[in-house]
Amino acid sequence: MMAQNDLAVVGIDVAKDKVDLCIRALALRQTCPNTAQGRRKLVAWLRRHQVGKAVMEASGGYEREWRKVLLDAGIEVRIVDPKRVRHFAQSAGRLAKNDTIDAEMIAWFAETFGETPSQTHDAAQEELAALVKARLALVELKVRLQSQSAHAAPGPVQKAQARVLKSLATEIEKLELAIAAKVKATPHLAERAEIIESVPGFAETTSAILAAGMPELGQVNDKIAAALVGIAPYDDDSGKRRGERHIKGGRRWIRNAIYMPCLGAATQNNPVAKAFYRRLIAKGKEPKVALVACMRKLICILNVMIARHQKWDAARYAPA
Repeated sequence: MMAQNDLAVVGIDVAKDKVDLCIRALALRQTCPNTAQGRRKLVAWLRRHQVGKAVMEASGGYEREWRKVLLDAGIEVRIVDPKRVRHFAQSAGRLAKNDTIDAEMIAWFAETFGETPSQTHDAAQEELAALVKARLALVELKVRLQSQSAHAAPGPVQKAQARVLKSLATEIEKLELAIAAKVKATPHLAERAEIIESVPGFAETTSAILAAGMPELGQVNDKIAAALVGIAPYDDDSGKRRGERHIKGGRRWIRNAIYMPCLGAATQNNPVAKAFYRRLIAKGKEPKVALVACMRKLICILNVMIARHQKWDAARYAPA
């Protein structure tokens, strides 16, 4: 029998109708259909081979049902970023791609980066994330349609666009009510939202986005928190050359969604961010660089606040 810390790791490639599995350490592969019988088959196969951890990519929601099945079976689950796995595969010289290969690469990635903490399943947070993303998609559609409406168009076209815009406004409002209700009805989300909204410049919409899309806040260090949003600076040096630091990766939808609130905080609403932004500009930093630095500072402050269950205190976070 394997010891607890020797339990096998399985990589799972999730598709709409099936999953492909690979226990790389044992050179074993399996395919299970997305049916009740297939899910029972999956659990039985994993138990037979003493699998203690399952790793799968975020795949547009298809992974959620399988994760629930695995968690109910007492198997630890990690959801990883598909881009990281693909970049890992390319760095290893694995250019071919199919479901079986993907499952093997996910398993290899999990073994290589086994120190990454597992995600806790939170159904309420997942539902909030779905609501928030749906609202953002409708807002984006509304903005795009409004841009088209600004151009001259025949009367029937203008009327059709006006009807659609009115309908979009109604649906956005309904989603906003659903988001507020979900936050209010979920104690840990309500507490998190209250902490976020205590930050000058961050209102209800921003708190919902961060509560939905950044469940790691308060549980990771500041460097990881900034990297998850994609606002951590990365070096670009080689030999004696010192390249310009730049940001990349992370959750773009969150970064885009909080850009304007952070701009308002840094230039108008938040005394701490405003002082920090002005100091960077005075040092010659480009406005966009200074703003990204402010975004990073605010996310790091939030990370500490949520970890300590504390609301905003300007005196505590004011620059020395």
